[in-house]
Amino acid sequence: MVARDRIQRYRESGGASDLVRVEVLVPAACRNNILSQAAEMRAEHRQRKGRLRENVEDALDRYGTRLLDNINLDRLPDLAQKAQVIANALMERGDARAFAIGRRMLDEVGR
Repeated sequence: MVARDRIQRYRESGGASDLVRVEVLVPAACRNNILSQAAEMRAEHRQRKGRLRENVEDALDRYGTRLLDNINLDRLPDLAQKAQVIANALMERGDARAFAIGRRMLDEVGR
C-alpha cells in the first residue's frame, strides 16, 4: 500500500476521521501555545469519544433487546449519530436509569 493511500484511509476512517487539518499564521513566540491548545483539544475530543462509546456499549448491554427491535444501527456511519438514535430510544422506551443514560449520551453528543 502506498503511503498516500494509507494516509487517506487514516483520515477517512481511522483515528483522524473526525478531525480537520488547520493552518494558521501566528507569531513565532506563540507557536508553542497554539500547539499545546491543539493537543488539549485533541485529547478532550478523544476522551469525549471514549465516554460516548462506553455509554453506547453500556446502553446496548443493558437495554439492547428492548431498544433495537426496529432500529438498524449499521445504517448510521458515525458514532455520534448512533448515540443520538440510541439516546432517543432509551428516553422513550426505557426506565429511569435508561433515561439518565440517554441524557448523558445527548450531552456528550452536544458538546
